[in-house]
Parts: sequence; C-alpha cells; structure tokens
Amino acid sequence: MNDKVYIHEFIHITKQNRARYMHHMTANWSPIAQEQRNQLCYGVWGVVGSTGPWPQTVNMWEEDGFDGLADSFTLEFGNKILQDPALEKWWAAAADLRSGGFDRIVVPHPETPTIEQLCAAGVRGEVYAHELVKVEPGTAWHFLDAAMAGAEAARERTGWRLVGAWATAMHNLDECLLLWAVPTWRAWGALEKAQIRGEDALLAKAGDLVRERERILLVDAHLSPFRTGRQPSREDRTDWTD
Repeated sequence: MNDKVYIHEFIHITKQNRARYMHHMTANWSPIAQEQRNQLCYGVWGVVGSTGPWPQTVNMWEEDGFDGLADSFTLEFGNKILQDPALEKWWAAAADLRSGGFDRIVVPHPETPTIEQLCAAGVRGEVYAHELVKVEPGTAWHFLDAAMAGAEAARERTGWRLVGAWATAMHNLDECLLLWAVPTWRAWGALEKAQIRGEDALLAKAGDLVRERERILLVDAHLSPFRTGRQPSREDRTDWTD
C-alpha cells in the first residue's frame, strides 16, 4: 500500500534554460532533499510543447506522508524569510532559470507503486502521458478505483502502462492525476487516432465520471529516476552556477 504524499509542480522556464533547470533540480536539489527531508525525486520531465505550455517542466516529489511533508514545510518556512537559509545559493541559481509555477499536493491510489518500486521493476517509457481529470465533486476515489481496475486491460489494448494515479488534496475531491508510461511514440500516435474517433481505450471503466480531461506529453530529464532507475546522487551534482 502506498502511503506517500506527492508534490506536483508545473514550472515555467525562462528563455532556453529547460535542460539546465532539469539538471539543477535532479543533480543539485534532489540529493539535498533526500538527506535533509527524506524526499525522493519521483520524476522530472520536459513538457512536449506541441501538446501543452512551453517552455515548461513537470516535477514530482515523493514525501513520507503528510507527517513528512509537514516536517519539510517546518524546515522551509520556520524562519523570517520563508526560505531555508542554507539553500540561499541554490535558490539564487534556480531563480535565473524559472519564472514561477503552479503546485498541487496529490495523494496516491493505494495501488500506485512508489518510485523505488517502479525503478526496481524497470518501468520505462519513451514518452509519458500526463492527464489532469476533473470529476464530479466527491467522486475522485471512485474514479481512481475504476481507472486502476481497467488499467491492465488498457495496457493490453494500447501498450500504455498506468504508473501512477492520484487525487488532488485541498480540493473538493474533484480532480485526479494519471501518469501513463508509453512504450514508443508510435504507440502514442496509435491511441490518439482512436481517441479522436471517440474510442476511449484508456478509461473504458471510468469515463462516465469525467467532466473534463486534459492530456499532455512529457519526456524524461536526463537524471530522472524513470530514465536512470535510481535516485540522483551527490556524484551527479555540479556547481550551482553551471
């Protein structure tokens, strides 16, 4: 049973800094977060601009439940500048690479594997499909149950693997997040051809609960755990001004 909690981030990148920013988050931030906050990097991806905003990244961080997240917030905001003073140099470097973003806290369906389980299983995608799904208020967990129940059948039909399913916290149980590992770009294209004709090959058992649905495509950062099969380490770090 997955009892973790996740931070999900949309990050707005400045100029042509996406690759530098993704490296800064994986190589330079994640090792610190692992040591100081018991926070794991779930994934860092670049958004495929033809399918969503650009230039943009998606970051996800795996926290040790709400208690672990509360401890992390205590460390971050328990001072007069609302920022961990030990990370002043890191923040300064990051500020030159991004202009802001939008975060949400998401809670996994109990059957969603942790990032360590996914790495151990060798789960990979050439591309990833990221879906934000609006459902009727109060039905988020019903939707996720249905999505998980139909995940294996969807994989047999399409090759897409449902690697994560979450409900957004601090909401009205009306928003969900799905992440699919897609084996090839052609497997993505084949499904989209079917979807545009109204053949829902992914959510056959859950579609009746959907009010709104948006899918974008993501590609792994060089040091993202889905790509490497491990957490970023101190050996990956570079000078923060690189």
